[in-house]
Amino acid sequence: MALLLGLLMGVAVFGVVAAIRMLRSSTPLPADLALALEIGSTRVSATGSAVDRLGMRFAPLVLRLMGPAAVDRKRRKIDLAGHPGGLTVDRYAARRAVYGVFGLCTATLFTVAGWPLFALFGLAFGLFAADAAIWDGVRQRREVIDRTLPDFLDVLAVVVSAGLSFRQALDRVSARYEGPWADEIQITLRQMDMGVSRRQAFDELRRRNDSEPVNQFVTALQQGEELGAPIADTLVQIAKDMRRTDAQNARRRAAKAIPKATLATLVFMVPATMIIIVTGMLLGSGTDFRELLGDR
Repeated sequence: MALLLGLLMGVAVFGVVAAIRMLRSSTPLPADLALALEIGSTRVSATGSAVDRLGMRFAPLVLRLMGPAAVDRKRRKIDLAGHPGGLTVDRYAARRAVYGVFGLCTATLFTVAGWPLFALFGLAFGLFAADAAIWDGVRQRREVIDRTLPDFLDVLAVVVSAGLSFRQALDRVSARYEGPWADEIQITLRQMDMGVSRRQAFDELRRRNDSEPVNQFVTALQQGEELGAPIADTLVQIAKDMRRTDAQNARRRAAKAIPKATLATLVFMVPATMIIIVTGMLLGSGTDFRELLGDR
């Protein structure tokens, strides 16, 4: 035990000294990593910023080990998550390096101590901690966009019906909204201002968002444009279809939740309730348990 404690203290001191030297080092950073440090600096937490500074020198190595195809897939995932906390591919690689080393050291210490289960937890942390923010960001962003889109389309249809063009109506309505969907519309408008066609800009909007309502919105909008249907009627119909689909999905989720709730009740609540009832009956009966156990 004394040897293990000494080893832990040595690793901790070495880590602190190495971290201080890296933070104070004046070694110039690559341009892309220096830019990654600045992007989202006002959105990232203090802990995340410290982890980025520790690991950004190893980010190019991590990206090379991942390979171009894996890096492209991870970049798309980060786009779908909306760059939570200013996350970029370089920041992801830096955090993966730090978390990987930490997880490996933790797993090694727990293995030496004879705790293999905790060693597995350490390895899992090192492998998946950097991806946890991306997974959670994708889920939350999709939920917010799916919830915002029908109301946005209703307001947009009213503004278009008032006489504004579709481009002006998008700009006016998105300026009144906040959140990921308003950000996506602003990006689409900027692309159109730079000369990108409306069809291509909305195709990019669909690519950046792994959401069925967004796909439905873009498809219906492009079909309405090809067929010459009034844009206001198209928007109203899209909003109605989205609300109908959302109601169907809610009923489907409720139907799936009932068996899960029943299973949880049978596994946890019923045995616990029976234990409480039987224990109360035994305690209230005045039974001498010492006689039953043969304890004289």
